[in-house]
Amino acid sequence: MRNDRSGNHKNNFGCPVLGTINVLSGKWKVLVVWHLGFGARRFAELRDLLPGVSEKVLTAQLRQLEADGVLQRRTKPTNPPQVTYSLSAAGNQLIPMLMEMCHWGTRHLGIPPNLPMIRRAKSGLRKRRAA
Repeated sequence: MRNDRSGNHKNNFGCPVLGTINVLSGKWKVLVVWHLGFGARRFAELRDLLPGVSEKVLTAQLRQLEADGVLQRRTKPTNPPQVTYSLSAAGNQLIPMLMEMCHWGTRHLGIPPNLPMIRRAKSGLRKRRAA
């Protein structure tokens, strides 16, 4: 990740937590990363997963995440071009943190996980604990 490309890292005062928050700050960025953790998505798929997001805002936040090295944008030269977004290696490293946030929300807010990846992860964890 480069500090000079997007400007998101400005004013991190040498704090990696603040730098990370700056990269993920934005109403939809965390959810974009979360959904891409399940696999590559096209723009329209991401838009449909985020009710209430405007195309303009989603485009801007995708560009910022790409500039910060969190996701990759691939264009297939078709007519019209097909654009697919996926997590970079750095983006994939954010998924365990987001899974912990999901678990925290379940434990402390009482919100049950409703996504298959989380249900499988919890099931595997229970099996390991029982063994």
